[in-house]
Amino acid sequence: MRAYIRAVDAISTRIGQAVSWLILAAVLVSAGNAIARKAFSLSSNAWLELQWYLYGAAFLLGAAWTLARDEHVRIDVLSSHFSPRLRTLIDLVGHVVVLVPFCALILVLAWPWVVRSYVTAEQSANAGGLILWPAKALVLAGFALLLAQALAQVLKGVVALRRGSHD
Repeated sequence: MRAYIRAVDAISTRIGQAVSWLILAAVLVSAGNAIARKAFSLSSNAWLELQWYLYGAAFLLGAAWTLARDEHVRIDVLSSHFSPRLRTLIDLVGHVVVLVPFCALILVLAWPWVVRSYVTAEQSANAGGLILWPAKALVLAGFALLLAQALAQVLKGVVALRRGSHD
């Protein structure tokens, strides 16, 4: 159990740190596209789509890292008044009842969507647009990572409740 938690935390951290650089790449693509459009009257849908591919990759592949670091959104106004044990219990129930089933559902539903896109070599409807399956595959990869991290968080919560330690 500890080995799984350590491995998933390490994978989420490495991937999260790596994809955080995609935000800079997206900003540079956006700036380059704006300069080319304004200065040289050049425009490309591919550059616009690349920009959202990069943002999407950072968001989807960084979600597990955010969860591992406990930096996801919560209502601190309320949770700050709860005991550490109750906060841990709420997180555990939320992960088991909402996050794990949601991730599993997205994976089941997205698989045929991604496969169909790949098999048909689906292209963007925009002139000069990019192929779509890589962006769709990011949904699978992101939710697979998030599911693995959610299961690690469940294990951490169970351990914390058993030990009486609540980080």
